Amino acid sequence: MELQKTLENRLSVRAYDATTKVSQKTLEDLVKAAQLAPSWKNSQTGRFYFIVSEPLLTNFKESCLPPFNQKNAADAPVILVTTFVKNHSGFEKSGEAVNECGNGWGFYDLGLANQNLLLKASELGLKSLIMGIRDASKIRQLLSIDEKEEIVSVIALGYSDAEPQRPKRKDFAAVAKFF
Repeated sequence: MELQKTLENRLSVRAYDATTKVSQKTLEDLVKAAQLAPSWKNSQTGRFYFIVSEPLLTNFKESCLPPFNQKNAADAPVILVTTFVKNHSGFEKSGEAVNECGNGWGFYDLGLANQNLLLKASELGLKSLIMGIRDASKIRQLLSIDEKEEIVSVIALGYSDAEPQRPKRKDFAAVAKFF
């Protein structure tokens, strides 16, 4: 699939085909795509936690997501939690931040990796929903995520059970300025 088509096909969905599982190889391909993203000094601090077992999926959705996201991800066969290693991207080896962004570089790098992952998912026919409203402390406990990592997003993944309409995008002039 060409890039433009992949960009146009990627959209957030809230209805998944619960009967169609996502293969381990497909999930591995998503991580490999994420790793191709640029990162601060090639630090690759993004970490990816895939929840695929039914008992843990149910537990995660019920205990770590608010009711509206439980509903949005109800039939998703995969939940992905993305994190980054803190105090590394944008920092000197001494532990001192290189600029005022501090761990902002970790968020930035993870965003780039997540975008690659989501575009690869789209290319492979998967749909996704990025959820920022979640209970990070419960996620950390349930998945045994080290305190050195910043929990950023929860992404529902699966094959779509619906075809939502793409929301209207802002006019070009509203988002770009040329000097």
